[in-house]
Amino acid sequence: MIVIGSGPGGQKAAIAAAKLGRRVAVIDRPDMVGGVSIHTGTIPSKTLREAVLYLSGIGQRDLYGQSYRLKEDITVADLTARTEHVVSREVDVIRSQLSRNHISLFAGIGRFVDDHTVALVEANGNEKRLSADHIVIATGTRPARPESVAFDGRTIMDSDNVLNLEQVPRSMVIVGAGVIGMEYASMFAALGSKITVVEKRAGMLDFCDVEVIESLKYHLRDLAVTFRFGETVAAVESHARGTLTVLESGKKIPADAVMYSAGRQGLTDELDLGKAGLSADPRGRITVDEHYRTEVPHIYAVGDVIGFPALAATSMEQGRTAAYHACGEPVNRMHDQQPIGIYTIPEISFIGRTEDQLTEDRVPFEVGISRYRELARGQIIGDSHGMLKLLVSPEDRKLLGVHCFGTGATELIHIGQSVMGCGGTVDYLVDAVFNYPTLAESYKVAALDATNKIRQIDRLRD
Repeated sequence: MIVIGSGPGGQKAAIAAAKLGRRVAVIDRPDMVGGVSIHTGTIPSKTLREAVLYLSGIGQRDLYGQSYRLKEDITVADLTARTEHVVSREVDVIRSQLSRNHISLFAGIGRFVDDHTVALVEANGNEKRLSADHIVIATGTRPARPESVAFDGRTIMDSDNVLNLEQVPRSMVIVGAGVIGMEYASMFAALGSKITVVEKRAGMLDFCDVEVIESLKYHLRDLAVTFRFGETVAAVESHARGTLTVLESGKKIPADAVMYSAGRQGLTDELDLGKAGLSADPRGRITVDEHYRTEVPHIYAVGDVIGFPALAATSMEQGRTAAYHACGEPVNRMHDQQPIGIYTIPEISFIGRTEDQLTEDRVPFEVGISRYRELARGQIIGDSHGMLKLLVSPEDRKLLGVHCFGTGATELIHIGQSVMGCGGTVDYLVDAVFNYPTLAESYKVAALDATNKIRQIDRLRD
């Protein structure tokens, strides 16, 4: 098997195939082992967030006052020191895993010669050819860049360049209120930057629970974030003293920097897909079936390059599933219920359907809520705004959705995921004993809230 790309999807495909006894080669650029996820995406952005939380002291201000800071003047060097350390360690771990599984790692750029052969162009210009029974495309994506914008990587940036800032900007315009845009908006707002978010849609993160998004907006506004919804950028001007963002409505927003978060573009333009009998859509994405096979059955594609959900977690599972299928190994289809984690400050995570989706589908539900401020653990850690919401079917008492907002949300969600995945009911959470004091206890509180409401309805009917 040849795997083009060493990000989460490529790694897991390569390792799974190697464990099943196949000879495997992985191709990636010498400076990109681990893929976009390790170098410019998931790992550096989440490490940066951790550094921001620690150095800014924002999570402790409910306890120690709004002026609390661990470090008064936070520099880019303070932030990137942690990022560089984690990235180098992660690259080392990946190299070790590939080596341990006897996977050949080739440094260079791969392109198709035919549907079984890939030409590898090395850094010195030399070309070698590799052939295999199966090929997995796991090349990932890059930030999409509007052609009308003159990106300089310093003051007018995309989400890749933001890691190379020379200093923390006093003010910043973020174009796009998607997941990446909102994550960076909350990070820089926590550092004290004056942030303006411009979004052409009427709202943000519309796939999330409305109450959770309202809470996030409230907290970001409290950090002096300005939202410009229903607005489109007409032009971005670069000047000696900063940038000027001109909106189609006529508004002008001066700022030190502008960051575009306008979606992602599949990294397929250098692959010569046509020679393998493949094609990509205008966003560079490849179409696959339920086994992650492309139009050519022995060529698979996994990860961000196939589009939604484009998460590191789902990419890993897609890679493993594709490798198993290619090797004729039985494999279960990926579960329909996938957790979503959004690393804003505070973080958001959910699984299942939202209140709006259930209402639209005419599915009855009852809501159970637990607020961190009512939990001893919430008081101890100084998180008074976090919450957990359970959406419960009053008919069979199963969980229809779990929505969490606040400290540890992306970890807590997996308790709800386990109950839903095993077909459990809200009664399991009512009867379970949780460690005290913990945030996990919020499940019991929310479950009791929901079951008390269901009981009231049942009593009225009696």
